[in-house]
Amino acid sequence: MPKETILIVDDERDILELIDFNLKKEGYRTLVALTGEEALREAAAKGPDLIVLDLMLPGVDGLDVCRRLKQDARTRETPILMVTAKTEDSDIIAGLETGADDYIAKPFSPKVLIARVRAVLRRGRQRAESSGERSRIRIHAIEIDVTRHEVTCSGKPVALSVSEFGILEYLSRNPGWVFSRNQIIAAVKGADYPVTERSVDVQILGIRKKLGKEGRYIETVRGIGYRMQEE
Repeated sequence: MPKETILIVDDERDILELIDFNLKKEGYRTLVALTGEEALREAAAKGPDLIVLDLMLPGVDGLDVCRRLKQDARTRETPILMVTAKTEDSDIIAGLETGADDYIAKPFSPKVLIARVRAVLRRGRQRAESSGERSRIRIHAIEIDVTRHEVTCSGKPVALSVSEFGILEYLSRNPGWVFSRNQIIAAVKGADYPVTERSVDVQILGIRKKLGKEGRYIETVRGIGYRMQEE
């Protein structure tokens, strides 16, 4: 069975060729781009199943590429595996909060690269299946359109970040259930996601504020985590 198509974006030809070689060896089809501008054109025109995106690019950098991809309806749902030489938490979190699904730090082993690619693609398929099962969620005065990645509250649009949307969707799909911060991170971003539990508190605070009075239905369960109150 033919495997997925992966767009590789890196301005270092040796790194690009290394990634390209190992992905092809595993049976994946590949596309390549050396710049952010080229990556945006290729992604929109070819519709890859995954984008392996270097953070440090000349001109339009990886963060901006990621941001634009997530704003474009044609590429919004395309998973992104960020490749970075930066190891500071703030840089990694910036990429993940912009919409990347996972990251791998240079230098990396081909085995780790393939494992990360498989994991991101698997989560992407699971999200697609989940969206197909239930593309609209209505609870209290909140309506979530999973396919369009849109949220309205009392009929008014609510602008959420990628992570905020994922958390709200997860809690709203499971009203009444209490989830720990680690469970929320794992459900929204996958196991072993490099973000502290405190970041979940910050995201929840942002969601509540943006939902206005409907934000009160996201309940803090002391010592455990959070839940969406049942109607």
